[in-house]
Amino acid sequence: MWLLKYSKRLALVQLLLLQLLWLNPAAAKKDKPDISSHKLDNAPVNFFYFDDSNTILLHDREAGLVHRSEDAGKTWDKVDVEAGKAWDMWRHPYDNQKAYVMGKASTHWHTNDQGKTWQDFEIPRARPSLVRAPLSFHAKNSDKVLIHGEVCRIGGILDCTQTTFYTSNGFKEISLLRRDTRGCVFAHATPEFDTGDGEKADDRVVCVTTGRTSNDRREHRLAVSDNYFEDEHEPALEGDRTVQGLLSVAVVKGYLVAAVRAPNTDELAMYVTDDASVWHRAVFPTDSRLKEDAYTILESTSYSIQVDVLAVDPPTPMGVLFTSNSNGTYFTRNIQHTNRNIHGIVDFEKVQGIQGIVLVNVVDNFKEVERSFGQEEKRLKTQISFDDGREFQDLTVDEKSLHLHSVTEMKNIGRVFSSPAPGVVMGVGNIGKYLKGYEEGDLYVSDDAGLTWTLALEEAHKYEFGDQGSILLAIYDEGPTDVIQYSLNHGKKWHKVDLPEGKIRAKALTTTPDATSMKFFLWGTKGGGSKTEHWVFSIDFEDMHEDKCKDTDFEKWAARVDKDGKRSCVMGRKQFFYRRKADADCFIREKKFEEIEPKFDTCKCTEEDFECDYNFVRSKDRKECVRDGPLPDPKGACKNGAKKYKASSGYRKIPGNGCKGGVDLEGEKERECEDTLKPIVSGEINTERTAFPARSFRNYFYLERAGSSSDSSKAGEDETVVMRTDKSEVYISRDHGKTWDQILKGEEIKDVYPHPHFSDVCFFVTTGKRVYYTINRGDTYGHFDAKLEPTRDSALPALAFHADYKDWLIWTGAQDCDKDNRNCHNDALYSTDRGGTWEYLARYVRKCEFIKEEGRGDKQKLVYCERFKDEKPDGPLQLQSSDNWFAKAETHFNNIVDFATMSEFIIVATRDDSDSLKVDASVDGQTFADALFPSNFNVPVQKAYTVLDSHTHAVFMHVTVGNRQDAEYGSIIKSNSNGTSYVLSLNNVNRNRPGYVDFEKMLGLEGVALVNVVSNIEEAEKGSGKKLKTMITHNDGAEWSLLKAPRNDPEGKSYDCSTGDCSLHLHGYTERRDPRATFSSPSAVGLMMAVGNVGEYLTEKSEKTSDTFITRDGGIEWQAVKKGNYMWEYGDQGSIIIIVRDTVSTDEVFYSLDEGQTWTPYRFSKKKVHVAILSTVPSDNSLNFLLWGQEEDSDSEIVTFNLDFSQIKERQEKCKLDPKDPDSDYYLWEPKHPLSDSNCLFGHVAQYLRKLPNRDCKNGQSIQHYFNKGENCECTRVDFECDYNFEPAKDGSCKLVSGLKPPDHSKICKEDPEKMSYFKPTGYRRVPLSTCEGGNELEKYESKEVPCRGHEEDFKEAHRGLGGFWIFMLAVVLPIGIASTVGYWVWQNWDGKFGKIRLGEQGSAFDADRPWIKYPVLAVSGIVAVLAAVPLLVGSLWRWASGLFGGGRRYTTRGSFARGRGDYAVVDEDELLGEDEDEEV
Repeated sequence: MWLLKYSKRLALVQLLLLQLLWLNPAAAKKDKPDISSHKLDNAPVNFFYFDDSNTILLHDREAGLVHRSEDAGKTWDKVDVEAGKAWDMWRHPYDNQKAYVMGKASTHWHTNDQGKTWQDFEIPRARPSLVRAPLSFHAKNSDKVLIHGEVCRIGGILDCTQTTFYTSNGFKEISLLRRDTRGCVFAHATPEFDTGDGEKADDRVVCVTTGRTSNDRREHRLAVSDNYFEDEHEPALEGDRTVQGLLSVAVVKGYLVAAVRAPNTDELAMYVTDDASVWHRAVFPTDSRLKEDAYTILESTSYSIQVDVLAVDPPTPMGVLFTSNSNGTYFTRNIQHTNRNIHGIVDFEKVQGIQGIVLVNVVDNFKEVERSFGQEEKRLKTQISFDDGREFQDLTVDEKSLHLHSVTEMKNIGRVFSSPAPGVVMGVGNIGKYLKGYEEGDLYVSDDAGLTWTLALEEAHKYEFGDQGSILLAIYDEGPTDVIQYSLNHGKKWHKVDLPEGKIRAKALTTTPDATSMKFFLWGTKGGGSKTEHWVFSIDFEDMHEDKCKDTDFEKWAARVDKDGKRSCVMGRKQFFYRRKADADCFIREKKFEEIEPKFDTCKCTEEDFECDYNFVRSKDRKECVRDGPLPDPKGACKNGAKKYKASSGYRKIPGNGCKGGVDLEGEKERECEDTLKPIVSGEINTERTAFPARSFRNYFYLERAGSSSDSSKAGEDETVVMRTDKSEVYISRDHGKTWDQILKGEEIKDVYPHPHFSDVCFFVTTGKRVYYTINRGDTYGHFDAKLEPTRDSALPALAFHADYKDWLIWTGAQDCDKDNRNCHNDALYSTDRGGTWEYLARYVRKCEFIKEEGRGDKQKLVYCERFKDEKPDGPLQLQSSDNWFAKAETHFNNIVDFATMSEFIIVATRDDSDSLKVDASVDGQTFADALFPSNFNVPVQKAYTVLDSHTHAVFMHVTVGNRQDAEYGSIIKSNSNGTSYVLSLNNVNRNRPGYVDFEKMLGLEGVALVNVVSNIEEAEKGSGKKLKTMITHNDGAEWSLLKAPRNDPEGKSYDCSTGDCSLHLHGYTERRDPRATFSSPSAVGLMMAVGNVGEYLTEKSEKTSDTFITRDGGIEWQAVKKGNYMWEYGDQGSIIIIVRDTVSTDEVFYSLDEGQTWTPYRFSKKKVHVAILSTVPSDNSLNFLLWGQEEDSDSEIVTFNLDFSQIKERQEKCKLDPKDPDSDYYLWEPKHPLSDSNCLFGHVAQYLRKLPNRDCKNGQSIQHYFNKGENCECTRVDFECDYNFEPAKDGSCKLVSGLKPPDHSKICKEDPEKMSYFKPTGYRRVPLSTCEGGNELEKYESKEVPCRGHEEDFKEAHRGLGGFWIFMLAVVLPIGIASTVGYWVWQNWDGKFGKIRLGEQGSAFDADRPWIKYPVLAVSGIVAVLAAVPLLVGSLWRWASGLFGGGRRYTTRGSFARGRGDYAVVDEDELLGEDEDEEV
């Protein structure tokens, strides 16, 4: 009875419980997850979880909206961001409360509470950067953010200044960090990075910035600041030297990494620091080089960097995996033939949360792929390493090899294989020999971190991990599906659940970043085309019936095991986790958002726990650490005859390694004292003679290895020279002419083409279709066959090259030749695989060129061709362009003479309807504008243009005025900053018959140039010989003066200057045998050498009348150093100068170690040699030189002599570079204008690093000579030149040309809509290089300021100020008082002597008979005139004493000479445009 009653009561309780559960479904435990759906209006472009939360932000860019969900996607709300304005969305990587929405313009938003509320902020006058991530974060203080923006003119994208801003208080205030940046990061950009300077370096920012004088990426540099760039410094990357060519900077775990591009190559150097203070170059094995866009910094550890380096170029790229030592400086090879895609993505991933486990895909048939040029398909195999890449093994399923799709084929967001769920790994792939297609794969799972694998689900699936690995979720990924599947036992058993909206195509499946949540988020699409619907789903496992796990449900799991399944050590520790057992029927639940922390057991030390100590490197077999050069002598332990001392064993324990006991390799070792000694030097100059069976050298080229290339250790050793003889035989030397080898024997080499942009690459063109090449300076050679034989036009190159892609070529070949190989026309073909395949580009061309240059947009395929109209070789030439290989072409001009491409401009010479020449210019390669010459210029068709230079933001052009044979001359005109408006710079400048001009700019120094002018024009045109004078400009052509003559000749005797018209005159380019023999070198700043004479005119170049001169101050003062004609070369950046007789045979050279103050003879040959050429590397940074010539008693062979100065004792120590240190071997030199009392040049004081001449040391690594640009100076006359339609008058002022109108300055308002006003023309315009401020601003002087249209009210407001009385006092009374005083001084001190000073043929600066000089205070107009003239008065005193150099054609770099770009057929630098009578040039 009792039992019956009890049973009834129990049944009643159960019934009540069931009723309660029915009434409250939330309390019921379920057997499947809850799934809710939400339809979106558009496809999301970005969504993410806030870490440790269920909050998701989703960005709809099409609608410009951001949506937010607090419950992992069940419900959604729009956030408080202005509708339609959201362009981009970012999450703070280290603060789970903060996110950012970037607008298209200046307004943006940020949240501090996971998107509940939003605050707007603005970047002053800027928009977010389009070329890099707009935000950079601080890992330790989330209120500190860097903002990368663009400040653009006219709302365009081509005229923008990359500018970085910052906030230090969470966007309450935003300030300018720095202009002209190319990417900035906080040093504390990751939690692992530690500067070691505490709070001092908390605000340290590292930026890549433009160069001090140029935006050219070759001059980009690194700048560091600890106070948001209130001040900055440039860190030394290479020892004590700064480095240019910075590409990017990034923080990787505990390392700050900078990539530097070496000039004239695609090789890179990597520099690494672990404290943002001391930098080291990363050293890779010598057979592996970093290349631009060809290396990938992978996910690294806290104790090493891992890098994949491209080994085989696209279209089938493969790489090599390297791992660094603990400070990131030495890299060792892990595994070869890694799989990469063309974007640099590598099949590489670490198993998250576990030290030392790495999965990679490698190319098994690498040999066939490398040989096939993209025709052979890669066969991939998956490999895994459990010891940080030291050893790799196959993945296996029941002892069968498994291969998985990896990072190059991302099918989901986030990591590919793993998550923080310890040891649980999944992937899609197949069993077999190689990896098959994705849709042929199945889903596999491993719960022992990849050691063993099992099949999870057939067919490919997207997958995710939840509840620390308790839940595995997957969805079919080969097409639409209406189910998801999940597993609660590490993938052994799977359950299906229907999706509520029918079949969808899965696009992304994700969960919280820490994989601790039991909620998942799925995005998919339904339908297709215009009817595509976007759905998101929330999948929630929290209400399922599984209990919370107990302690007995967890296991101690060893994270890493060896091949035998035993626990293994990494970094001195064994790692293990307490994780849920696979078959436990429970969820972890309460540890949501709490990652499982690993536990560690300490290991005994083994050899793997040690790395090489400083000054030691791994031996070739990798088995021991051997010394790398001399060892330091510890505290004088080797003094007093000691033979041995105690020092490092060569090993040190890897920092952070936790091993104890066991092997100890760190102990000191007894070493020989002789190990501390440097190699013994002979102290002598070494000479190597080589003879060649030929009568002459045809050409030679240096393939110089840059010092900032990836293997800089060979930069000084590998000084490669290529030479071709008159027998069409080619020789190569890898050691600057000490030894030579003949290459390509049996081939008749017609031409040699060094690649103008990549110095490792050189092409050898035969007389037929076969072309040979080397891409590694002669290590190996390849060849291709062109479809056509090379052009028969000897004035045109057969090959044209791309500035960025070394394998992109244009071939100009001869077509339809007659039986005598004449009367051909040219067709152009292109190749993008270094001649592997050729396609037609254009027919009936004269020449074609790639137009890619810095600042000309991103149209890499832009090509210009000169084509004959209607394919008639006797018809007019058209200029056409195309950016799609001439599938579609645009005709710019229908009747051109030629075009020239330079660093900043493209200049085209055309014939107009009157058959007269006209010039057009372009800065972007796509749009042209008429070049406005001075209106009194008239250029007949039989004359010519010669483009001289365009590297100072202006074009210098020589316009031929007289072309009588042997009496050619013309005028130099100079453009404004866009190459369209020209003013006269100088008349009567000498040129020769082929069109070359005596014009040369000083290399390495702004605005200095030399010319030779014809002083007897009338006589020369009547048949008399030219009388030349040398003139110099120090302000970029605005003013010219004669060279000041030195007092004494080389023997100390005074020059005869009794006639009074006595100055220095120099032989220029038109007389130069070797165009590479420039006066100056960019690496020897301030130095120039030349041959000439002192007198009234330049005399014939002879031993009796000519001397050799040097200047050390940029041409102001000159010294005669040797009687007669000498050739010269600079070495070690000017610390050594060598000269040799030019016109007579000799057996000796002279060298100077003190900038030419003293000279030492050296006999290099037992026989007299007629030296034709003296050469060295283009950078002038070598201690080796080459003499090219022929011995007196031989007419059947030619010789070279290598002169090696590297052993002389005076150049053994490396110079100490720290100009602030009193013991530094360098000083700061400030060039000046000879007409100025200050050191201001172009409106600022420029400082250059120069070696002290008396210091016995070598420069070594290339120095960035331009050290600092000081504050801007006040403007003076030398900062201005004559404006358009104005010309210099005899008194030096600028006068309007009779009958012409001043230029319209209001155009500036149209060019810059933000401009509020402009000044009417005064006759002067600022020299483009000048940065002067205030002072005598001649472009505003006596000029009326006029408001721009639409800015009248702003103009009035800005100019509202003082009352009438003060205006009268300041504008009238005070100037009159000052003018009276100055004028009275002039009147009192005038003695008429200034009137005798002449500037060429321009007359005096002043005239003593002018009434305002005699009566300085006669009238207000006179007062104003005096004020305007005082700078000229002071300047005239200096003008008499001024002087510098003239002559020669301008070449931008010595590299352009040494690489064979010395004739006008290659038009990258100077170009002759036009005709000279009937002869085409």
